[in-house]
Amino acid sequence: MKATIKVPSTLDEITLKQYQEFIKAQEGSNDDEFIAMKMVSIFCNIEMSEVNKIAYSSIIEIVQHLNTLFSVKHELVRRFKLGGVEFGFIPDLENISFGEYVDLEANLTSFDTMNKAMAVMYRPIVKEQKNRYEIEAYQSSVTYAEVMEFAPISIALGSQVFFWSLGKELLQATMDYLEKQMSKKEKAILAKQLNLEKGGDGIAAYMHSLKETLHDSMQLPTNHLPNV
Repeated sequence: MKATIKVPSTLDEITLKQYQEFIKAQEGSNDDEFIAMKMVSIFCNIEMSEVNKIAYSSIIEIVQHLNTLFSVKHELVRRFKLGGVEFGFIPDLENISFGEYVDLEANLTSFDTMNKAMAVMYRPIVKEQKNRYEIEAYQSSVTYAEVMEFAPISIALGSQVFFWSLGKELLQATMDYLEKQMSKKEKAILAKQLNLEKGGDGIAAYMHSLKETLHDSMQLPTNHLPNV
C-alpha cells in the first residue's frame, strides 16, 4: 500500500518547527540526495522509509515545487491566528522596551532561535479599535516560544525580511547623514588620517566604498533549498 503524500501548496502549510528541523538536517550533510529526501520527509510529514518508495521523478517534482514556494517574496504579516488565538505584530516599534529589544536582537539572527524572536514580535491581541490593536504586555521570549514553533514559516520569513530591510535602511540613512554633516575641514583631516588623496573627493569615494561593503555584509541570510 502506497503512502498518501500531502504536498504543501503554500508556505502557510509549513511550520517554523519543520523549517528548523530541515535547516539542521541541511547543515549536517553535503549529500544533496539525502537533503532532498529529508525535505520531502519533513515538509510532507512522512517517514524517510516511505520517501524511499516514491518514484524518483515524483521526488524531483516535489523538491522543485518546494523550491518555488520558498523563492517567492516574503511580506510582513501583522496579524495571524494560531491555535484559536489571534497574534499581532508589535504595533509601535519605536517604543519597544529594553527587554524586547535585547531578546529580539539575540534571537533574530538564527533560525535555531527564531521561535523565541517570534514570541517577542508577535503576542496575543488583547484590545482593538478600528484598524488599531494592542497586544499582551511583554514578559519573556519563553512565554510563547513553544507556541511559535507551530507558526507558518511564511510569517517567520516575512518578519525576518522586514527587520533586515529596516536595519539596512537605517544604516544607509546614517551613512548619508554623516557624509552630509562633515565639514570640508573634517573631510580633509579624515582623508589625511586614512591616507586618501584629493581630500573631500577621496572621502566621498571612501564613503561610497564603505556603503557598498556594509551593503554586502548585510545581505539577508538565506537557507538555500537544494535543486535536484
